[in-house]
Amino acid sequence: MTTATQLTHGPAHLIGGIWSDIPGDSVRSHNPAHPARVVWSGSPSVGDVDAAVGAARAALPAWSRTTMEGRVRALRRFQEIAKARKDDLAELICEETGKAMWESAAEAGLIAGKVDITLEEGPRSGRHRVETFEFDLGGSKTARCHFRPHGVMAVVGPYNFPAHLPNGHIVPALLTGNTVVFKPSDKAPAVGQMLAEMFDEALRDSDAPAGVVNLVQGRADVASRLVSHDGIDGILFTGSWPVGRKILEANLDRPGRIVALEMGGNNPAVIMPDADLYQAVVEVVRCAFNTTGQRCTSTRRLIVHEQVADRVIPAIVKAASSLVIGDPRSDQPVFMGPIISEEARSAVFAAERRFAERGGRVILESTAVPGLEGWYLTPSIVGVDRFALDADDSGCDEEVFGPMLRIATVKSLDEAIEQANATRYGLSASIFTADQAAQERFLTEARAGCVNINCGTAGASSKLPFGGLGFSGNHRPAGAFSMDYCAYPVATMIEAGDAATVAQGMRVEREWVG
Repeated sequence: MTTATQLTHGPAHLIGGIWSDIPGDSVRSHNPAHPARVVWSGSPSVGDVDAAVGAARAALPAWSRTTMEGRVRALRRFQEIAKARKDDLAELICEETGKAMWESAAEAGLIAGKVDITLEEGPRSGRHRVETFEFDLGGSKTARCHFRPHGVMAVVGPYNFPAHLPNGHIVPALLTGNTVVFKPSDKAPAVGQMLAEMFDEALRDSDAPAGVVNLVQGRADVASRLVSHDGIDGILFTGSWPVGRKILEANLDRPGRIVALEMGGNNPAVIMPDADLYQAVVEVVRCAFNTTGQRCTSTRRLIVHEQVADRVIPAIVKAASSLVIGDPRSDQPVFMGPIISEEARSAVFAAERRFAERGGRVILESTAVPGLEGWYLTPSIVGVDRFALDADDSGCDEEVFGPMLRIATVKSLDEAIEQANATRYGLSASIFTADQAAQERFLTEARAGCVNINCGTAGASSKLPFGGLGFSGNHRPAGAFSMDYCAYPVATMIEAGDAATVAQGMRVEREWVG
């Protein structure tokens, strides 16, 4: 039974252009604000992966031969549908993830915008980087580089941005001529299905071959079958490092398969004495706790210069304590709603206890919110002596996916940069300082794919690359650079004359060939 009235179909797979019901309840998503409400339920089969991959492969020749203009028309139609259904999508995101309505609406608004960014032309655009180019090699020989789609792309989506992040993979994959098998998070299957419904409608309206976009639902067993399937050519994944590691392990013997991983972060923010402290406090609190701390770019670690620690830390604690927590659909302004599940909430509580046992100081304790039935919790702030990679230390390198901020103080910029880099992750980092030399040094030395100055770690421009290194990613940034992992270059040399090279030690006479 599903309460997702925004969907055109009941719980279903989309395989080869056919929607197939998947009754049952082995996979269920719940409204985190009202856990008794089942949003989506079904009993997917691992075997459906084989059919979906087969459908995507069957559609690949016709779709990859479709002209660029034809693929653009399909994406423009998708954009029209996404704009028309934006409010419905926002409602469903809020219902299934517990994300505050203002954040749900913001995510829904990004879906259509991705099309404009992907289709943008010009020297800085991703489209420009996969356009054919050629040049003269001298004489009658020409060099050319053109780009081909990888083929069948597996897109594995997360629950925190269940529409925006997979959409960011699917749109550029389609433009470059790939076909797709999309597996949403089992915590947000309804949002994933709605995204697939919009793509399906657009592709049908554009007379695209059946099977260009396919949808399979399921848990880890379905994802495992998909990412290890012999019939796929690429994996576009957003999720955690442990799952990303399993994907890499499953593909050790497939070096030719593109694997683009966007994973988590243990993101630092540094506050120096000359910073605008109000600006710093606002940004740190916003980025540590928005989306209930469920962003891969959330500020997890704060590094404060000791000269301003006695002003900054109490202000952050007070601001965090003042955040409005409540029903995502409340008529009153709500900063954050519940976390995704009871298990996720318990994991935050357990992490707080673990850090305290290792010497951390709980400055602001995270608790359940009285009077609210859902998986609500208050922010957590834990003080540590230092950040380190040692798992036995209170500042150990761990991503806690929830509203938790750890704070350490330092004596210098050198120490601040050292502490910021004390992580195996490398997604996002920020520094707050008015000193241009310090800004430039942080830009140069901070080990992260997204490095910000005087603004927080969470939030990114879709016109910039988005990705990290280490446990955060494998140098395949998404965002404006998503086109780069959706096509590969082919080098070609073309001889238009008869200037074949007869090398030293060779003898070939024309009369030998008549």
